[in-house]
Amino acid sequence: MKNRSLLPLIALAAPLMLLAAPAQAALRVFACEPEWGALAQELGGNLVDVSVATNALQDPHQIQAKPSLIARARSADLVVCTGAELEIGWLPVLLQQSGNAKVQPGQPGNFAAADFVRKLEVPTQVDRSQGDVHAAGNPHIQTDPRNIALVATALGKRLQQVDPANAAEYAKRGADFSQRWQQAMARWSTQGAPLKGAPVVSQHNGFVYLYDWLGMKEVAVLEPKPGVEPTASHLQEVQATLKGTPAKMVIYGAYQDSRPSDWLTKNAGTPAVKLPFTVGGTDGAKDLFGLFDDTLARLLGAGTKS
Repeated sequence: MKNRSLLPLIALAAPLMLLAAPAQAALRVFACEPEWGALAQELGGNLVDVSVATNALQDPHQIQAKPSLIARARSADLVVCTGAELEIGWLPVLLQQSGNAKVQPGQPGNFAAADFVRKLEVPTQVDRSQGDVHAAGNPHIQTDPRNIALVATALGKRLQQVDPANAAEYAKRGADFSQRWQQAMARWSTQGAPLKGAPVVSQHNGFVYLYDWLGMKEVAVLEPKPGVEPTASHLQEVQATLKGTPAKMVIYGAYQDSRPSDWLTKNAGTPAVKLPFTVGGTDGAKDLFGLFDDTLARLLGAGTKS
């Protein structure tokens, strides 16, 4: 009799137990850089569980394939990286040691953003004497919002491919992001118009896509070769060059040591401008939209100074 008296309670509890049951597990996305983690979150919302291998204050070239990263790659459904050899020093080892067949190169679970944009600075030949030169072209594609738009379209399709059960939701989120992004790009293009033709110095050749978008002109690079720290004599050579072709500003990324740029500011009077470079690089770059809002604000702040 006692057992029978519990039956109504069990019947009432059953629906509540179903409600409390965990939802279908989110698609696990492992992003190499903050910009792609932010983009995956925009396109996936609560359908994705995003982890990012690096932060904005790390040089994406110089990452170690640590056990913690290997573990995350092992459980990933989709790996989203830049490609174009940016992660050549650590990603292949990471993927190999993860033992995750889904995310190996050539599989749907492996996505390289640079495959979907036009690369700049593609060398005709490469050797070690040239420094940190990438055979596939300059990999820092995220500094041009037009590239973000192209990658977003491709990544949205890939999310639908690896998670077909939620394809309609990915398509909806992708369309919403595209609309908001196109509106923002129109605004950024108008805001950035005064920067067209502005001569600038780069500490590292990490902003060629930004310059291509805004029409800025790079007149010198502080690194004598990509990835090689400038010597005092090289900085003096750059200073001498700028006497004939003055620059509006010297630009460096948030993850870089600012001392070379600060040297040029002190000795040539060229304002040093720190750009976020990726999501999280500055307080104003908390997401992809903030990345370009803050980048333009910093460039315009320096570019309007005489």
